[in-house]
Amino acid sequence: MRGYLLILAAAVLWGTIGPVARRAFAEGVSPMEVAFWRAVLAWLFFALHAGLKRELRIDIKDFPMVGLFALTGVTLFYSSYQIAVKTGGAALAAVLLYTAPAWVGILSPVFLKERLTAGKLVALAATLLGVICISFGAGGPQVRVTSVSVGCGLLAGFSYSLYYILGKYFSTRYSSATVFFYILPLGALGLLPWVEFGPKTPTSWLCILSIAALSTYGAYFCYYAALKYLEPTRAAITATLEPVIAAVVAYLWWHEYFSPLGYLGSTLIIIGVVIVIWKADPEQKASG
Repeated sequence: MRGYLLILAAAVLWGTIGPVARRAFAEGVSPMEVAFWRAVLAWLFFALHAGLKRELRIDIKDFPMVGLFALTGVTLFYSSYQIAVKTGGAALAAVLLYTAPAWVGILSPVFLKERLTAGKLVALAATLLGVICISFGAGGPQVRVTSVSVGCGLLAGFSYSLYYILGKYFSTRYSSATVFFYILPLGALGLLPWVEFGPKTPTSWLCILSIAALSTYGAYFCYYAALKYLEPTRAAITATLEPVIAAVVAYLWWHEYFSPLGYLGSTLIIIGVVIVIWKADPEQKASG
């Protein structure tokens, strides 16, 4: 029960990123600036964590991979997700983010030499059909389906999928706090040229701090703590509550809602996620 509660906490914290970011946008903060401060402020928490654990050292030969992870996992992921929230809404961005397992299914046979099983093919088909349903019938006025919102949502899902591809390289070498200690500041540097800093209200700072401290550091802390009590497969499946939570919060806070076709598409994407995780190879389940 403790493991499931920790996973639920992580899903809730991740699921609030979009709705809270929308509040920051309403206060006049741009998506790129939210992404930048998310990386910078979250780094402070991971730095403190890694420092207290004395997990700051990294082999110099791994710095090229660290740079690639920073570019894709922070610069590209944080920016594309915030733009997707801004242009399409929090619920749409969260659902499209969960196309990540489908991207893993496509990339892992190439980069990790994993099998493209029948289960993965079914999951890919469900995800693709789900994206088509969303693209042709998302829903209410607060959910805006455009080429930019869908494109950035899918780009966020793609870049998020690289957390598994690149994360597997680091998983046997370093702790998550060590990896984030290095990729967050490098990723923030990649964002910096695109950021236009503007005046911020106390509310906007509170939103940004919430995303960094709770929805980034806090969520990962809860997730990895839960793995002490749950096997990775069960933890990952439980974490798929994130887009559901994001959709509920977005409806209550911003009155975002899908049409029946949009909800069908969302359901198909989540089904695809569960199939990918449930049908994962044994070594993939062990790695998380």
